[in-house]
Amino acid sequence: MDPTSLITALVGAQTGMVQLAVAARLARMNADQGASVAKLIDAAQQSIDPLANVAAGVGTNLDVST
Repeated sequence: MDPTSLITALVGAQTGMVQLAVAARLARMNADQGASVAKLIDAAQQSIDPLANVAAGVGTNLDVST
């Protein structure tokens, strides 16, 4: 095996390792985003739950002009 092919193989292997590390980081980021979205939806649901028992028509004639 000549030195050029050995160096080429090492550089190729190192490039593959970097690509794998980037892919793993992107996968973790996507998983974290999914968890954040789930937390946001849960918080929104908890905020809306107390409004479930409000009488019909409440807030329909709200005047927000100053």
